[in-house]
Amino acid sequence: MRVHGWLAMGAAVLAAPAIADVKAGVDAWSRGDWATAVREWRQPAIGGDADAQFNLAQAYKLGRGVPLDLAQAEQWYSKAAQQGHPQAQDNYGLILFQNGKRADAVQWLEKSATRGEPRSQFVLGTMLFNGDSVPKDWRRAYALMTRASSAGLPQAASTLAEMDRYVPLPDRQAALAMARDLEAGASRLPTQPVRTATARPVPPRVVTPRPAPTRVAEATPAPRPKPAAPAPAAAVRDGGWRVQLGAFRDAGNARGLWSQVSGKFAGRQPYFEAAGGITKLQIGPFASSAEATRACGAIRPTTCVAVKR
Repeated sequence: MRVHGWLAMGAAVLAAPAIADVKAGVDAWSRGDWATAVREWRQPAIGGDADAQFNLAQAYKLGRGVPLDLAQAEQWYSKAAQQGHPQAQDNYGLILFQNGKRADAVQWLEKSATRGEPRSQFVLGTMLFNGDSVPKDWRRAYALMTRASSAGLPQAASTLAEMDRYVPLPDRQAALAMARDLEAGASRLPTQPVRTATARPVPPRVVTPRPAPTRVAEATPAPRPKPAAPAPAAAVRDGGWRVQLGAFRDAGNARGLWSQVSGKFAGRQPYFEAAGGITKLQIGPFASSAEATRACGAIRPTTCVAVKR
């Protein structure tokens, strides 16, 4: 199975502890004042505050208040993850995978998948199916993909359907029992409260795999159903707002995502914004932040964030 990836964004939020400067940064971020937010977070992050480190990683990942810099994002995620910050651990494993450091990503993906994080279950399941940086294990791959699909991750559901074509029935049955054990194990883990703000800079999410066994005859991807006909579009007013669905190293993946979701955005158009080797998929226009946020809500669980031009 090969991974044909689009780098989308996940649904985490900025962490905001009681430290005044970090909270002030979150407040600035929620107003769209990215530069002030970064300025407030930098010293606490350098001083070792895990929430500030995570937030700063988010800023570098999105290119808000600082130039988009995936290497810097990876470094700040790493610092927070090493301190046990769960959101940072989730994103650190994913960005290591995204940056081609797959062997290094495995331990962090394992932690997140054990906690029940569906994006990590999806990526680790893909790696186990392929034997990519880990020994091939189709039963566990199928179990993890089952858990990710049950959590509502759309690409996991389509991948699971394709896996059905290769994983023998006895292995699938054993994997379903394993998936139930994974669910029960995650529910027994203690939950760590995460202090969050209302701002939603979104972290990376990997990718849409098309499962075909790598040293076996390659599969043809299952045909995609045609989208339902969109409802008649209401009058569109441009208030300077758009929604952003992802950032992609391959511009073709941005266009592929637009083809999947265009029916949800009647009367709007895509914008493919290139920056620093990344193509951002934005859709608009929208009259206000509230209107853009409502549009995001209509396509969940696909990650979406309102942005001001």
